[in-house]
Amino acid sequence: MATAATTFDPQALKRAIEERNAAAQVELFTDDAALEIVDQANPPSKPLVFQGREAVGGYLADVASRDMTHRVGGLVVDGDRASYTIDCTYPDGNKVLCMASADLRDGRIARLRGLQAWDQ
Repeated sequence: MATAATTFDPQALKRAIEERNAAAQVELFTDDAALEIVDQANPPSKPLVFQGREAVGGYLADVASRDMTHRVGGLVVDGDRASYTIDCTYPDGNKVLCMASADLRDGRIARLRGLQAWDQ
């Protein structure tokens, strides 16, 4: 029996990130999702990797718990791919820029790769 394809909801992702709602974010991931982060401490040859929805949720909860604002921009969904940026600002003015690329499956994020840079 065929099932209807589920469509990814980019506005739900934008809302969840900007509202720092980790629980809503993790609901947008598949059970077997992978999250890879590349930054100064985790180079491309050894990215920080979280495997599975529970591990991804732990990382997202940590990020959401930080006192900073998040603004999602350039959010584009094309078939089974999505990309966006996140501009983050701490109360002291320090900034973080994140660029993300997601592979989608059944209306959820199956793999998310993020590149981040922050003020020193």
